[in-house]
Amino acid sequence: MADPTPQSWHRVDAYLTDTLVGHEPTLEQAVAQQNAAGLPPIEVAPVNGKLLHLLARISGARRVLEIGTLGAYSTIWLARALPDDGRVVTVEAEPHIADIARANLERAGVAEKVEIVLGRAADVLPTLEGGDPFDLVFIDADKESNTIYLDWAARLGRPGTVVVVDNTVRGGEVANPATENPQIIGVQRGLEMLGRDPRFDATAIQTLDAKGWDGIAVAIVV
Repeated sequence: MADPTPQSWHRVDAYLTDTLVGHEPTLEQAVAQQNAAGLPPIEVAPVNGKLLHLLARISGARRVLEIGTLGAYSTIWLARALPDDGRVVTVEAEPHIADIARANLERAGVAEKVEIVLGRAADVLPTLEGGDPFDLVFIDADKESNTIYLDWAARLGRPGTVVVVDNTVRGGEVANPATENPQIIGVQRGLEMLGRDPRFDATAIQTLDAKGWDGIAVAIVV
């Protein structure tokens, strides 16, 4: 079996996307709009967007919390997985990015299912306490705050809530004990928390896709 190369895993990713995900104009336009606005190309790959969609459906989610909206590509995938009375609450720190996300949500026909909450997630999340619990939490924001976001995922969830953390391998650097990169350290601390905190049962997998070598962690609140 040949070792993967960027060329080979991009070819496989394109095959999997074509075969299992397809090409949906409104989703692709959401990415095009954020790129045109100069936002970083850090949205999830199509195969991972479909994975989020399926996890929401498998878990029977009605309320989803997303930490990190960007251009709303993953938000659209999540919203489309919910029933008519479902709701995605997505947190975005930057007003101009939220405006791009709103336009993409409107174009995709899911704006009525999505509430964009403006502000730093560490400030916003405490304001959500006391409401109905979330059934799925997707964490895809600044990595330095992963432990804060995981703590609030447990507090705002319920037993059985699905928690997904994006970007957990970072090109293999997550396994570097000598790293001084605060983003990598934040990922490491988050994974360590998932491993030791009795509120979670978790695993993580490496991924090779259109976004490169990375990974996701998946947990449930217990």
